[in-house]
Amino acid sequence: MLATLPHRSLIILALSVLTVACQPSETTPPSPSAAAIAIRSTPPPTADWSSYGGDNRSQKYSALDQIDAGNVASLTTAWSWDSVDNATVADNVREENFRAMPAGFKATPIVINGVMYIPTSFGRVVALDARSGEEKWVFDTQAWESGRPANLGYNSRGVAYWERDDKKRIFYATNDSNLWSLDLETGEPDSSFGDGGKVDLAEGLGREIDKRQYGVVSPPLVTNNTVIVNSIINDAPSTKEMPPGHVRGFNPDTGEIEWVFHTIPQPGEFGNDTWEDGSWEYTGNTNSWTIMSADDELDIAYIPIGTPTNDWYGALRKGDNLFAESLVAVRASTGERLWHFQMVHHGVWDYDLPAAPTLVDITVDGREIKAVAQISKQGFTYVFDRVTGEPVWPIEERPVPQSTMPGESLSPTQPFPTKPAAFAVQGITSETLIDFTPELRQEALQLIEGFDYGPLFTPPSLRGTINMPGWGGGGWWTGASFDPDTGLFYVPSATIPIVVQLVEADSEQSNLLYTRGGAYNVGGPQGLPLTKPPYGRITAIDLNTGEHEWMVAHGEGIRQKIIDMGILDPGPVGGPSRTGPVLTKTLLFIAQSDNGRNLLRAYDKANGQVVHEFELPLPPQATPMSYSVDGKQYISLALGGGQDSRVVTLSLP
Repeated sequence: MLATLPHRSLIILALSVLTVACQPSETTPPSPSAAAIAIRSTPPPTADWSSYGGDNRSQKYSALDQIDAGNVASLTTAWSWDSVDNATVADNVREENFRAMPAGFKATPIVINGVMYIPTSFGRVVALDARSGEEKWVFDTQAWESGRPANLGYNSRGVAYWERDDKKRIFYATNDSNLWSLDLETGEPDSSFGDGGKVDLAEGLGREIDKRQYGVVSPPLVTNNTVIVNSIINDAPSTKEMPPGHVRGFNPDTGEIEWVFHTIPQPGEFGNDTWEDGSWEYTGNTNSWTIMSADDELDIAYIPIGTPTNDWYGALRKGDNLFAESLVAVRASTGERLWHFQMVHHGVWDYDLPAAPTLVDITVDGREIKAVAQISKQGFTYVFDRVTGEPVWPIEERPVPQSTMPGESLSPTQPFPTKPAAFAVQGITSETLIDFTPELRQEALQLIEGFDYGPLFTPPSLRGTINMPGWGGGGWWTGASFDPDTGLFYVPSATIPIVVQLVEADSEQSNLLYTRGGAYNVGGPQGLPLTKPPYGRITAIDLNTGEHEWMVAHGEGIRQKIIDMGILDPGPVGGPSRTGPVLTKTLLFIAQSDNGRNLLRAYDKANGQVVHEFELPLPPQATPMSYSVDGKQYISLALGGGQDSRVVTLSLP
């Protein structure tokens, strides 16, 4: 049974529903008996968190309710675990020739039957007692010893779980492009899987590739007896020839490739004609580097895909470039394409689909819909019928600015959802600029005149174009949460403009024509941001109506700095966060480093008001999760990075 609730959990879920149904209505005075209170507040004996997003739907939601607005201020540290990477880093730092330093600890653990499983940034997989944090086993893939991986350094975001009959496995894909199958109980590699427990992911892509350009950071997606694996690929190539981001399904028993979905279609396949002049043959990237999702009952996997080589200039890959920057639904057991939607035609903005598609059941105009919601770096939420691929609300092709770059040929239109409204600021105009004072606004106007700017999809240029949102969003890889009770969709986002200036590539070093160089950023006046706040926000969207329910600034941000400059207090102005939300029956939790404070905040789900702030010992780098063991609810998250990485787990006293 794959990434689905065991029978015991289904029984628990049914009992939970019965408990809720039996609660008094708002018009009926509740019984004051302690027993009734205990029934309503005590979670089931065990509630697992079986995959990165809670389950394969990627809702980041738990029905647990023991921690609520009335007692969240009593949260305390139940246990803390220091990463086994810390000792290695200490040795590396002491060495005369420094070897390696991990990036942020970005993993979100899973919990299965009271045991937590989490990968470290250097590629160890660890099993911990979920009650105490005590180590049960550690398996070292030695991935970090292969050298610094592509793009973001040493980091790993999760593992996947599979069971069938008495066989239980943890699947883990590494920065050095290996897929491992580990015994759940012992951590030992499964000798019947691949070559001694691992499969070389650099093989079977249809091309010879440079493994230094290729790896994996996201957890495999395990559904319906298939282990689906995606990839990271170097985003700063020096040649037009790069590894392709094809997505593959593997047999969980043997490690054999069951199917390949070509993200760059091959001759004879649908979409191949969108790669003109044979560019399908050498162009790479076009990879799904983030979290994937699945409807286990429908046997459908949902794959969010990124930009082709290179991110900013596409004259060497003319055409719409399917399936780049598309959401693709495939038959999970066979890899057959069922439907797709391309969010960006012939992308030159690095607008990868950054986050897991969220599977939601909604009711729109009286019609029940099995839907999938996909957030984007642009700040859009695209909502589709997840069976047919039909948009729930119309998505319009609208004219967009065209390129001034030699040889470039952009699509004349791009897709714009009519609902929901964007959750991020899009484009640069005089209306988006900082305006705390007339002087600041005038300075901002002068600053942007050194660059090209305009609405969303204003393309890169030789002069330099201000992109808003920039490559970091808008929405980011940590994604959103969905409340199945209310239909509310919670999206953290950032406001960070960037500059994309194209320069001629060095013909002696590269066969690309233009690459990103020159100016990378545009500062704001007097050390302030270029645009109006909020600089980070949380938006609640009602997916039953497509309307925004509320939006709040995410954190205080640089509020005090603004006040210290003699400017009228603007209130919280928010700041970017690179962690995602986790939602429980009672509260919304998001961690953030905010103006020197490391915090886990609990928000009121109905209005976005902060209920409580819990001080964390290190900067949060990962999305929290929640589980229960023996009737106690826990909230756990990874912190830090570099020389100090930890997992901190909270509970009520």
